[in-house]
Amino acid sequence: MRCLKGIRGFSFVLLLICNVLSAMLAQLSPSPSPSPANLTHFIHRRTFRNSTLAVSASPPTANSSRPPIQIIGGKDSTLDVTRKNDSKGFTLEANEEEIDWMNLESDIRLWTRALRPVQWYPGHIMKTEKELREQLKLMDVVIEVRDARIPLSTTHPKMDAWLGNRKRILVLNREDMISTEDRNDWARYFAKQGIKVIFTNGKLGMGAMKLGRLAKSLAGDVNGKRREKGLLPRPVRAGIIGYPNVGKSSLINRLLKRKICAAAPRPGVTREMKWVKLGDGLDLLDSPGMLPMRIDDQAAAIKLAICDDIGEKAYDFIDVAGILVQMLARIPEVGSRALYSRYKIQLDGGCGKKFVKTLGLDLFGGDSHQAAFRILSDFRKGKFGYISLERPPL
Repeated sequence: MRCLKGIRGFSFVLLLICNVLSAMLAQLSPSPSPSPANLTHFIHRRTFRNSTLAVSASPPTANSSRPPIQIIGGKDSTLDVTRKNDSKGFTLEANEEEIDWMNLESDIRLWTRALRPVQWYPGHIMKTEKELREQLKLMDVVIEVRDARIPLSTTHPKMDAWLGNRKRILVLNREDMISTEDRNDWARYFAKQGIKVIFTNGKLGMGAMKLGRLAKSLAGDVNGKRREKGLLPRPVRAGIIGYPNVGKSSLINRLLKRKICAAAPRPGVTREMKWVKLGDGLDLLDSPGMLPMRIDDQAAAIKLAICDDIGEKAYDFIDVAGILVQMLARIPEVGSRALYSRYKIQLDGGCGKKFVKTLGLDLFGGDSHQAAFRILSDFRKGKFGYISLERPPL
């Protein structure tokens, strides 16, 4: 009996020692590191702006290398991202919003690889580009109009070379399609570059009169110099240029308070350059939309198609709508819940093209083209809210 009690006591002590040793080993062993593929699960846009996100306990070192990651469409648009792989895991240093959009841009490029390239260069653009470049030499100030939803994708890659040191006003049209926070972010971004920016709504005319006053003020020294040379004063010459369907003609009509220039919600309506007078002090040049002969950045090209800033013959509706669905599902302000709320269809496996085809079966008798047109039309009409498809590279 005593022997049995002794064995039991010894077993209890041995079990206690084993438990203590196990706990000590668990504290000494490193915690499992998250894989690079899962880093995005720790990132949420617009949670903590301009903050550093550490996915491990180790702080970033001062000598960490920072490879630049290019965001589409803009010059000097680089993001500094440090990813350090050590025994304690990965350290990711960057603005959370930037990382989220950086990953989305990368995914858009991946999605477009298997698609037919989006290219559109009608004959009237080729015909007028040379003439426009000659007219720009006569301009006192140039007004460049872009789509506020995609400001980086709606700038011509040769624009800076064309304008040189000429005074420029940047207009971000369709300001009603983006949020106030987006407007403030873009205003700060361009202000750092010394570019005058005005937000406008070509349909309702907001910002149009301010644009006219700013154009005259920037070119106000023109007649002063002419008087010094003994020349008579003349109206200020302002050229309005930009991509197709960004609202150039609508802005001119708003400035004139009457319909002088042909305007319609589709690309390629303006095919010839036209001078119009705004009172006695300002002459405006309306020009056709200018596109590069070849669009190398297909992520930018897809956004042009989504925002209706390129001809419909340039792209496949189903492909573009499918990518839009995948983009909207990734944008927190929309997400898959908003897609389900509007169409009563689940985004199965994150595949946008399958979503479009299912919508075609449910609403359009199997016509996926009509379903794609509905999704694109809903986005262009603001049915998903104030959605910007680009963020400033900070």
